[in-house]
Amino acid sequence: MAVISAEQAAAVAVRNSARRSEVAQAWRRFRSNRIAIVGLIFIVLLILVAVFAPWIAPDDPYYSYPGARGVAPSAEHFFGFDHIGRDLFSRVLYGSRVALIVGLVSTGIAVSLGIVIGAIAGYFGGWVDSLLSRLVDTLMAFPIIALLIVLAAVLGPSLTTTVLVIGVTGWARFARVVRADVLSIKAEDYVMAARATGVSHVRIIFQHILPNVLGPVIVLASLGIGGIIILEASLSFLGLGIRPPTPSWGGILADGRPHLLRYPHIAFFPGLMITLTVLAFNFVGDGLRDALDPRQRS
Repeated sequence: MAVISAEQAAAVAVRNSARRSEVAQAWRRFRSNRIAIVGLIFIVLLILVAVFAPWIAPDDPYYSYPGARGVAPSAEHFFGFDHIGRDLFSRVLYGSRVALIVGLVSTGIAVSLGIVIGAIAGYFGGWVDSLLSRLVDTLMAFPIIALLIVLAAVLGPSLTTTVLVIGVTGWARFARVVRADVLSIKAEDYVMAARATGVSHVRIIFQHILPNVLGPVIVLASLGIGGIIILEASLSFLGLGIRPPTPSWGGILADGRPHLLRYPHIAFFPGLMITLTVLAFNFVGDGLRDALDPRQRS
């Protein structure tokens, strides 16, 4: 038993060392991608803006200035005022909080569910795999925006509802990726050796298998955050997302839609922020894809 334990410890040490080397190489490849670095810098700045919005915002995002309805941007008020005289720059800054909370937390929920369900389906196989795979196929068959609209309408608009609905309905694609990788990894020699020595299924899944499937999941998650931000903006635009008067980019777009010809700046600035944020996450996702799997380079 002592010899086997020593051999196992040596194998684990070798794998950990190789994993650290791979991470260092991936970081060097990521740094060489200038567009990805630009996207990462934008995301970091956006996070800082969201965290420190109360100190950065020049005005109360809920206060309506008398006589300032639809006033155009100026040196004092960079984005102008909205349709009821609220400072648009302050509202857009606070709206970044909603976008990041929904994007990051919903993605975290979806990734967690997808990893667990995909790992269970791929590792155990048989009827468990068939049942969970049919559940994944059923969920992916529904148009996601239609499903979100129905659930949001039933549960009522709020930040918590938006996060939970998007997170709980978005795990299927992660489960499919994890399942496919687990099916191939569970046949590796080190997994078979762990089974032979009596290691529990839970430990095999979380210690030996999942660390080797996180690369594709990280890439898919980083690319999916932008899509989730768009979904939140769509729900808020339709009145089924964040409840007014809480600032959200989709809600501000909805406020500016009836005044698009007369006060175009109301819809322009939140639309610009949505575009830039989604592009930034997509750039980072592309950079991570190339860094974690150089064979994907075109």
